[in-house]
Amino acid sequence: MQTMMPPGGSKARSQALAELSVLQHQLLTAEKTGQLLEQAQQESLDDTDRANLLEMRRHYDNAVLVPEWLVEAKSLAGARCEHAWRSQRPANDWPGFADNLREVVKLSREEAQIRAQAAGSSRYDALLNLFEPGMRSSDLERIFGDLKTWLPDLLQKVVAKQAQQPCLMPQGPFDVDTQRKLSLSVMKLLGFNFDAGRVDVSAHPFCGGVPEDVRITTRYNDQEFLTALLGIVHETGHARYEQNLPRDWLGQPIAQARSTAIHESQSLLFEMQLARSSDFLKILRPLVVAQFGDQPALEEGNFIRLNQRVKPGLIRVDADEVSYPAHVILRYEIEKALIEGDIEVNDIPALWNEKMQQYLGLDTVGDYRNGCMQDIHWTDGAFGYFPTYTLGAMYAAQLFATIGNALPNLSDDIARGDLSALFHWLQQHIWRHGSRYPTETLIVNATGESLNPHYFRQHLENRYL
Repeated sequence: MQTMMPPGGSKARSQALAELSVLQHQLLTAEKTGQLLEQAQQESLDDTDRANLLEMRRHYDNAVLVPEWLVEAKSLAGARCEHAWRSQRPANDWPGFADNLREVVKLSREEAQIRAQAAGSSRYDALLNLFEPGMRSSDLERIFGDLKTWLPDLLQKVVAKQAQQPCLMPQGPFDVDTQRKLSLSVMKLLGFNFDAGRVDVSAHPFCGGVPEDVRITTRYNDQEFLTALLGIVHETGHARYEQNLPRDWLGQPIAQARSTAIHESQSLLFEMQLARSSDFLKILRPLVVAQFGDQPALEEGNFIRLNQRVKPGLIRVDADEVSYPAHVILRYEIEKALIEGDIEVNDIPALWNEKMQQYLGLDTVGDYRNGCMQDIHWTDGAFGYFPTYTLGAMYAAQLFATIGNALPNLSDDIARGDLSALFHWLQQHIWRHGSRYPTETLIVNATGESLNPHYFRQHLENRYL
């Protein structure tokens, strides 16, 4: 649907997916399912079975709250909004996009209200819980509130420092087929299993599928290659997690990824902690030169500066890791207000521009394509997703710091292109556990403490100052 389907197939595919969503919902929420879960609660189970049953119950309890008509309506509205977005975004057509988005927001609010009443929570917290179980907006306010006290100053210092360090830009064009070959070589270096996945092109990079068949995508630009390449690294991080989930439990909830933030921690560990490190960039550079030939901008020192460049920009997926959290906080604040009913869809562009000015000093007036229409997440009602990107970045920093302590030779290993010890650690402490443990337990077991944003700040200061 995202990579190969012709535009004319959208309506039929959307209807088919909506029907499947309803059938799946009927099976999951059937009275018999509830009875079986109740019976299973009474059985004598080992710890693993008990954890699996808890996940089953969580999925069931989440599903049984929502009526069939809403499941179908959300599926259809989301598909319609996403498909139209593909042509509306290049056309900078905010009025057309807003018409579809209003219906998505209306249905998302209805779902949020139903879930909030059952949970005794706010509407936004009810949706956030679907992506990051146990997380509340009060936690986000604390974490993001602290971030906002030091990130703007850090950003200014880094930009000022780097202004004194000249950096040459690679001269294109860069053939798309050659970029694809580079992508494949980097995926191989990162351990992607090509017998259980592939890479394609889509309007927005993503990772999807099942552990036995993981599909990732990127988007290419023949004027520059780094955006697509780092997109590949990011999605390969997602894919390696999926490909290494516990095989003995495939098809069971316990074999699924723990949460969206943990998933993002893996992609951001690959993209930011690993791929933007000087050690990794030294082994990445020869792969780039092998495809595009050498030029002054690809000299080792310049290549490292190029990939560690901090420059506030309009596009989230292209953002450096210092300015990236500002993009996430902006979206979180807008989507929370939208779901709670404090603002309406028509208010988004002005609020977006106000926050871009406040957090990144950038103007988006009239530029919807590179402003509030740039992302795909709101098109299908994934409200509550965006905060997990920065939570994931924080988990990634904490995990990588722990790995560095556990593997004293990690830096030398990376510089030699030997990533086996790093991947083995991730497999032992994160990947193989799937949803066996709650997020906090998983992180405490892996690092010795709960989420600690200090590691993220320390990482940024160490690398950029």
